[in-house]
Amino acid sequence: MSEEILRVEDLRVYYTSVLGEYKVVDCVDLTVHKDEIFGVAGESGCGKSTLVEGVLRLVVPPGYIKSGRVIFNGVDLITLDEEVLRKIRFKELAYVPQGSMNSLNPVMRVEDQITETIQTHEEASKEEAKGRVAELLNVLNLPPETARMYPHELSGGMQQRVCIAAAMALDPRLIIADEPTTALDVSVQRVVLQSLQDVKEKLKATVMIVCHDMAVHAELADRVAIMYAAKFCEIGDVYTIFEKPLHPYVKALVSCIPSLSRRALVGIPGMAPSPLEWPTGCRFHPRCPSAMPKCKSETPKMIEVEPGHYVACHLIG
Repeated sequence: MSEEILRVEDLRVYYTSVLGEYKVVDCVDLTVHKDEIFGVAGESGCGKSTLVEGVLRLVVPPGYIKSGRVIFNGVDLITLDEEVLRKIRFKELAYVPQGSMNSLNPVMRVEDQITETIQTHEEASKEEAKGRVAELLNVLNLPPETARMYPHELSGGMQQRVCIAAAMALDPRLIIADEPTTALDVSVQRVVLQSLQDVKEKLKATVMIVCHDMAVHAELADRVAIMYAAKFCEIGDVYTIFEKPLHPYVKALVSCIPSLSRRALVGIPGMAPSPLEWPTGCRFHPRCPSAMPKCKSETPKMIEVEPGHYVACHLIG
């Protein structure tokens, strides 16, 4: 494996409410290596976006980080002072948010927004910063006039690529993209995905992409971690996950992908459980066609079935 950039250990992110404690991210471990695109997949509501917020320490009340470690460049982000953490964000660890329109300042031109980010973190003149903005827009195949436009003048795909440009502005070691293709039509999704691929290849950046669309991961990711009910159930390289999945939930997810060889889509029966009260044992057992009595009482451990391929299931091993 290449150099380790990010390691998450036993991360738990909970939300308090009058009904009790919602365990939205519960005992999560993951590792991201240099120069890879690491995908996080799973149904909506399984905790993917909250995982990102926990890694970036962007969780706001009533949410809080219960415990865990987030090791980035050898430093635990959980223990850092907020001012120190603010200097790391964008400079070394960047974020592409899910809602691009809500993330861009509507009264600032694209050029001014990215220039402000650069000058906040580096001693660069306005001319130097503007020159870098022009380079970034070119990498993302945006026309030069985009720099002088306001967010409302851009299409959804252009807005998303501007957010990617802002994330790339300071040449960070890791870019985390949370649902970057949500609410975009298929043709625009293709452009955004190609932009992320260009980021990796041209700028040698490492990318962690969070998305519920399995087809996106199949096209873009090098390794994929599948999340269900606040935990990972299977982690492996993209070929293994899509061609040789072992966990029943992952098999079901892959079977949900539209295929010309199948006349009808195959769904997953039942509903995802509530984070207020997760099922005992394996959290997928109420929906699993292969559940055994053991699955209802004992929590399966994540085991390595072959190099780089990890599964948490009593059916394996």
